[in-house]
Amino acid sequence: MKLRRLLGVALLAATLSSCGLTVNQAVPYDIRPGSIQPIPSLQGVKVTVGSKDFTENIILAYMAEMALTAAGADVVDLSDIKGSNSSRQALLSGQTDVTWEYTGTGWINYQGNELPVPGGEKAQYEATAKADEEKFGVTWLNYSPLNDQYAFAVTEAYGAANNLKTTSDLAAFLKQKPDQAVFCLETEFTSRQDGFPAAVKAYGFQNPTVKNFGIGTIYSAVASGTCPIGEVFTTDGRISGLNLRVLEDDKKAFPQYNAVPTLRTEFIKAHPELRAPLETVAAAIDNDQMIELCKQVDVDGKDAGKVAYDWMLEKGFIK
Repeated sequence: MKLRRLLGVALLAATLSSCGLTVNQAVPYDIRPGSIQPIPSLQGVKVTVGSKDFTENIILAYMAEMALTAAGADVVDLSDIKGSNSSRQALLSGQTDVTWEYTGTGWINYQGNELPVPGGEKAQYEATAKADEEKFGVTWLNYSPLNDQYAFAVTEAYGAANNLKTTSDLAAFLKQKPDQAVFCLETEFTSRQDGFPAAVKAYGFQNPTVKNFGIGTIYSAVASGTCPIGEVFTTDGRISGLNLRVLEDDKKAFPQYNAVPTLRTEFIKAHPELRAPLETVAAAIDNDQMIELCKQVDVDGKDAGKVAYDWMLEKGFIK
């Protein structure tokens, strides 16, 4: 069956355009059921899948789209929405029906908490899911092992020369060498409470210089020496591709960020059959696999849709 994107619906296109969102073109793949089988009650059900604007989240969106297509839904692609807040508002307003969200982002940014939940990944997931359903009518599907955390990275050569293994090592080093306190950060990370402000509070960085970059260019900026220190996502394939060293967040400044499909509660209650195909994918992806998939896109130059398609085929979810 075709992966359908319903591009001819003029009203939808007009609505999304007015909000700065764009329905994407179809990925040219025939999606046929594998272990994910058609569900009769999903035949003809339109499901719009959104994502944020970075590689991992886009790959996850494609996986969800292919799983739901195999299950029989009519899928609309709305991936690559710019910024977490825009992606969240698209879900809350009904412009999207499914988006992969991160537990730390939900807990800190959307729910307004200042500190991570103690007790590890599952404790953070359970608290976030409970609060989001109660406060915002958003349902988080089952816990997923994929945990894409924030961290700081330096080049392997810089880390070895200065004996940097943890972020506490970095903080101590910068007290001795304040001229090296130059951070490459994305604009959102610079201001969001679970981002740089949390690190400054935990590690006591003094008068750091911040250079704002798009997340995709931070890795090369660190590798080239434009900045000695950069913000990274721990599952990003460019870490290994560019020989960067990730510094351990030893004071746990950053929350856990398990990636989980989220839907409006009213939507999943109306279509509970959506749960099984999405949770099948969520249970199968982990950090090591995602690092490799992101590397294929960001280092090897492959298309994110093709990378997701090949992974779904390899798992036997589709044919």
